[in-house]
Amino acid sequence: MELLLAAIEVLARWDVVAALLVGSIGGVLIGAIPGVGPAVAIAILLPATFSLDPIVGLTVLLGIYGSSMYGGAIPAILINTPGTAVNALTTYDGFPMTTRGEARRALSLAYSASFFGGVVSVVALILFAPVLARVAPMFGSREIFLAALLGILLVVIAHRGQTLIAAALASFGIFLNTVGLEPVKYTRRYTFEQSWLAGGIDLIVVVLGLFALSQAFLLLTGEDERIRTTRLRGGLFQGFRELARHPRVASVSSSFGVVMGMIPGVGEFTAQFLSYTYAQRTSRRPEDFGHGSSEGLIASEAANNAVPAAAMVPLLALGIPGEALTAMMLSVFYVHNVVPGPGLFQFQMDFVVALYLALLILNVLVLVFLLGATNQLIRVVNIPNRFLGVCILTLSFVGVYSLRNSATDCAIAAGFGMLGYILKRLSLPIVPIILGMVLGGIMEVKLRSSMNRVKEPLDFIDRPVAFVLFCMLVVILALHARRVWLDARLRRDARWRIEHRATRFGAHLHRRQGLIAAERAKALRQARRIVPRSAKAED
Repeated sequence: MELLLAAIEVLARWDVVAALLVGSIGGVLIGAIPGVGPAVAIAILLPATFSLDPIVGLTVLLGIYGSSMYGGAIPAILINTPGTAVNALTTYDGFPMTTRGEARRALSLAYSASFFGGVVSVVALILFAPVLARVAPMFGSREIFLAALLGILLVVIAHRGQTLIAAALASFGIFLNTVGLEPVKYTRRYTFEQSWLAGGIDLIVVVLGLFALSQAFLLLTGEDERIRTTRLRGGLFQGFRELARHPRVASVSSSFGVVMGMIPGVGEFTAQFLSYTYAQRTSRRPEDFGHGSSEGLIASEAANNAVPAAAMVPLLALGIPGEALTAMMLSVFYVHNVVPGPGLFQFQMDFVVALYLALLILNVLVLVFLLGATNQLIRVVNIPNRFLGVCILTLSFVGVYSLRNSATDCAIAAGFGMLGYILKRLSLPIVPIILGMVLGGIMEVKLRSSMNRVKEPLDFIDRPVAFVLFCMLVVILALHARRVWLDARLRRDARWRIEHRATRFGAHLHRRQGLIAAERAKALRQARRIVPRSAKAED
């Protein structure tokens, strides 16, 4: 009880209350604007949060992270354009319901499912993070190195069909972290006698370039679209009653979101597709999916909103981020000398409980705001893309320059902005670069400290946790190799079938052409015999 009162006292400050409001409402607005997304907003706000208390800065960032998915459902349902990338699956059943004149019902159902998934995710964070924190003291330097390596491996494998390029980009991120002064002997690495590289390449500069500036370039080079929206009539509370009729779908989808959120590199997309597939296969009316199914809408929205709080579990318990947004939040911890891990739960438990309560309050604030302001939020989707691009560009450069008052950082951010723009135009992943930078730094420090106690290669995995992590690495690599082999075999078989059919068709066509040629020759011979006779008759 004393701990709960201490956490409430932390949240009762005016700056924390303001952060709750800004994070929840601002996240909804950002999510409702197609083409922006939480990554851009968090990247822009990140430099400003360094001057705030950790609970204030994290509350703003978490509010934007979680509430943007609520807002992203609005354009996905009304105009078939997802506000954030993770709301793409919402268009499958949300927009067909709008075309049937059930836009109010679809929005109400999306809000209800999102709220349910968000609350389940916070409960999972409360239950699992302390358990993982108790296991965390068993993690020495070797174990943390293997856990970080496992995180990078999972991120790479999660990009199916782009595994090699994801691995190359993750390696590029690890390389970027090595530029500058190395952390032990302070010798220069990869600076090429350039003094501006001695301080290294700042993570926030890279984040702002890859996410914010690249998105600004995309918006500026695109064209503005004229979107028509209609005003909604009626209340938005009926979604809770309809959600209560599908408890199995809501619960399983939220569970998928929680599990996928805790696994590094997996995230919302995998959770959504797993939950959507499960809901379709177990539904009594699977033919309705993709044509306005309420179960499909519940599955997609409950799954993606269950991920944010669950993604905080490995971050708080082990200090290992699972994706780009939690990697950005980790920098807020480090700036204020707050080290995630078992020490956080042992010495700053009031801070952890305050974070739990803040996440719960954020979900309630977002729901209340949406139920009362949806009609006004619809107008946000009509903001011109190029105006948004100019705003993002300006705010990004202001944020970069404010870090160290350096024009060099602005030039580096612009370079990474162009790189991110090219990657986005080629549909290549950006997240592996950020996680490579974050986890690469952890891996280097832990590998250096662990090698002092390692005499032989097997000494690296002579402890239980290290051995389990090593076995997980081997199993995941073996399963991925098997999947690649099966995919190659399927492609080879498909190619053989196509070539075999083409050969048979070619042979059949050749025979048919031969028969046609023979018939033509026979007809010509008959014509030659008939024409002379008719000519003699005329003579």
